[in-house]
Amino acid sequence: MQQVILNLIMNAIEAMRGIDQTQRKVLVVSRKDESKGALVEVQDSGAGLEGLAFDRLFDAFYTTKPDGMGIGLAVSRTIIESHGGQLRALPNVPQGAVFQFQLPTSGN
Repeated sequence: MQQVILNLIMNAIEAMRGIDQTQRKVLVVSRKDESKGALVEVQDSGAGLEGLAFDRLFDAFYTTKPDGMGIGLAVSRTIIESHGGQLRALPNVPQGAVFQFQLPTSGN
């Protein structure tokens, strides 16, 4: 999980490179979700997801970064799914992106 969270935070930071420093925000939130599992979100105020190939976002070797390898989100999704969870991306309102993962907790 450490690798997933670190990757999502680093992606958020990189997404805000072109944003004025006073507008940059990264928020990491965790809570119990409706299914009594754990929900973790990394929210940013970066460029957002508009115009991206949403269906390819988690594909290996798909990248939107000039120097990216396109494996971070694919590996993150594999890690989350191997623990019985789900990783998804959503637009952040009014600007940016939210990457959210849900994991079952013991005792469900």
